[in-house]
Amino acid sequence: MSQIIPLSSCPNNYLHTSPMLHLFDGMDFHTGIMLFLLLLLVLFYEAINGFHDTANAIATVIYTRALRYQLAVAMSGLFNFLGVLMGGLSVAYTIVHLLPIDLLLNVSSAQGLAMIFSMLLAAIIWNLGTWYFGLPASSFHTLIGSIIGISLTNALLIDNSIVLALNLPKLMEIFLSLLISPLVGLTIAGTIVFLLRYYWSNTKKRRRIHMTPKEREKKDGKRKPPFWTRIALILSAAGVSFSHGANDGQKGIGLIMLVLIGVAPAGFVVNMNASSYDISRTRDAVHHLQQYYTQHQCNFNIANVVMPFPQQTNKVWKRYKSEVPILHEVACELSQALMPIHSASLLLSNLNRYDELSSEQRSYLRRLLMCLSDITNQIAQLQETPTIDQLFLKNLQQDLLYTVEYAPLWIIIIVAFALALGTMVGWRRVATTIGEKIGKKDMTYAQGLSAQMTAAVFIGIASYTGMPVSTTHVLSSAVTGTMLVDGNGIHSKTIKNIIIAWILTLPVTIILASGIYRLIIKFI
Repeated sequence: MSQIIPLSSCPNNYLHTSPMLHLFDGMDFHTGIMLFLLLLLVLFYEAINGFHDTANAIATVIYTRALRYQLAVAMSGLFNFLGVLMGGLSVAYTIVHLLPIDLLLNVSSAQGLAMIFSMLLAAIIWNLGTWYFGLPASSFHTLIGSIIGISLTNALLIDNSIVLALNLPKLMEIFLSLLISPLVGLTIAGTIVFLLRYYWSNTKKRRRIHMTPKEREKKDGKRKPPFWTRIALILSAAGVSFSHGANDGQKGIGLIMLVLIGVAPAGFVVNMNASSYDISRTRDAVHHLQQYYTQHQCNFNIANVVMPFPQQTNKVWKRYKSEVPILHEVACELSQALMPIHSASLLLSNLNRYDELSSEQRSYLRRLLMCLSDITNQIAQLQETPTIDQLFLKNLQQDLLYTVEYAPLWIIIIVAFALALGTMVGWRRVATTIGEKIGKKDMTYAQGLSAQMTAAVFIGIASYTGMPVSTTHVLSSAVTGTMLVDGNGIHSKTIKNIIIAWILTLPVTIILASGIYRLIIKFI
């Protein structure tokens, strides 16, 4: 007689026919509604990002007659989609780490969800307002302001230090990128036009690149750019769209992961599909941090305390795992680092799959790993830490968060769809501003090409180095730079309105996010 094996004793791989849906097991109706609304809000933000920011990518090809607007919009949507799919996650979690540390450690709380909702709603309101008036404001800039707003308000509500509420080093890095972006766009695009004007005008054929569509039609009977110029314009527009997807699309991925961790923590606090090798990578990082910490304790001004770490055997692990106390608050101070290191090591010892831990233990492990990442960063920033050790600690940080900072493929795909769909809707308002209202004269082929090449290369580099930059800032400034260098003149009123929108973005979104958050807190 064959033995009937209970379902609960089967390996986890055979328990679920749908690897995605089982992550939502046990979710009640109200939680499901909350999840749906928050996901809808993130995707709506990403769609607005599409038709708000992607107008930058298609304005030049439309106004230089390189492509009809129908083809330009479809192409931009496709390359935005591909950019999200292939762009990685470096920018996604750069944004996440700007959020208050208590939100990241306790995102599943009602207060954490209120922060996410306030941040998204404030960003959407400002983005829609600037789009309505045709102002090419930055969606990224908007999100930063919203994050600062909820961070400061949260610090005041819990009577915490305002300075500690913000990730100041990361914030300064982003502010620097926001300042550099317009200067880079203005300077590089202007330089390219200058070089084309003085080194690519010695023949009649070459001089055509400096014509506007109307001038070319009057002289040659054609409005489209010369063949190779047209190809270059189309390719550079595709490059801007791809770079935009790789950079801006990642922000939506990071926000959706925050929502899922908050509403359905059991399935998303750690990567449930992580292999035993992935988990061993994290486990090794914890042990290496413990070794580094105990060897350099004299630099941290703490007592020389060494806590025993268990050997990785089934017997020891089973005994210790159940004894790990799950604390609601995790001390992320450098002087108390041995406690979270010890707890994380116990939970990871001899672990092959995350479903071997309970839901509470997985949530606790995520908080521990986030905390250890923060401690690692603190050590790296000490003046006593040598440069070679800083590089080691940076790699250690990545390994600690390897199974925490992730995104399932289906999330990347829905964000890509939202961005691509948004690209094909509502692009006209901002594109008209860039194509018609910045310069006093029509855009030449050389100007369009210079602006697009600058944006595509700079944003592409930023995406793969993890630096979140503004597509809007880069391309709007690039177009302005080409107009100034070519002596076309610019509409000062338009430039003034764009700069005012850029200046107002931070204070307005800070106030909006803060006000919405305070209002929600009163009802929870």
